[in-house]
Amino acid sequence: MKAVSLFSGGLDSQLACQLIRKQGIEVIAVCFQTPFFGNNPSIQTSAARLGIDLQVLDISEEYIRKILLAPRYGYGKNLNPCIDCHGFMLNQAGNYMQDIGASFLITGEVLGQRPMSQNKSSLQLVEKLSGYPGLIVRPLSAKLLPPTIPEQKGWIDREQLLDLSGRGRTRQMALAEEFGITDYPSPAGGCLLTEPGFARRLKTLLEYREVPDGSDTELLKIGRHFYVAPGVLLVVGRNHSENERLKRLAKEGDVLIKMSQRPGPTGLLRQYQSIAFDMTYAAAIVARYSDAKSLPQAEAKLLDHEGQVQSQLTVVPLPPELTPAMV
Repeated sequence: MKAVSLFSGGLDSQLACQLIRKQGIEVIAVCFQTPFFGNNPSIQTSAARLGIDLQVLDISEEYIRKILLAPRYGYGKNLNPCIDCHGFMLNQAGNYMQDIGASFLITGEVLGQRPMSQNKSSLQLVEKLSGYPGLIVRPLSAKLLPPTIPEQKGWIDREQLLDLSGRGRTRQMALAEEFGITDYPSPAGGCLLTEPGFARRLKTLLEYREVPDGSDTELLKIGRHFYVAPGVLLVVGRNHSENERLKRLAKEGDVLIKMSQRPGPTGLLRQYQSIAFDMTYAAAIVARYSDAKSLPQAEAKLLDHEGQVQSQLTVVPLPPELTPAMV
């Protein structure tokens, strides 16, 4: 018999897998990838250490359209649609379960660990949204929850499952030692949608971009962000690595801004609305973060998305007190 586990690579998901494997069930782990979560290499490392087959499934396009932009149950504190998100992932995992002939689903959720999304009513709601009611086993808190179909039918022994609740980690850490799990990340959300700074940038972007693409969402993760006009975004790199990423993310219609004679950052200008704006102002912001910031004037190069110089501008670097607030 096989089971499919939602796998984040964290301690709870590792323990959930091991509790079910201990009962002689083959476990296949699935990790869902979007621009906001699921890209951490530690997930693959954790699965490999356990000797579990891991399938990474990219759900980005459907996730953005169906969950991020139109959550039935709204958002959490920031832009995190946790209830809809968990239900959607379990639905996708359930579809995969059917495809490979597995019998039930596993998650590492602990009752009460997250007050809003892991209370009893939320877990029931998520199960309803999943489309696979009765087939979702939460091994770490199973004894505190109604028996599932796998327990009722004797596929797994409920007595070998646990009754964990709350945010404490003492019992998990003791169990990890029992299973020989010595390397696991410290607990964290792992989802960019829960981070205030990222959520703020994304909310602003959604005012101008109905459905962001991969380049749009990757831009949100790097640099200093300024809107030099409504719907006109300027991203200024903070180091060499970010400058290189900006060059790779540039697409047709974007403008790259570089200082001609002094070291400095790369700026990427992207228009989400057709609107007149002052290119000199954008270049002056880039100059403010370059080695030309103290000069009375500086020369800026404007390049296309392929790095070909299109024109040059003479600008006055903006003083700090006149530099606009970052998003």
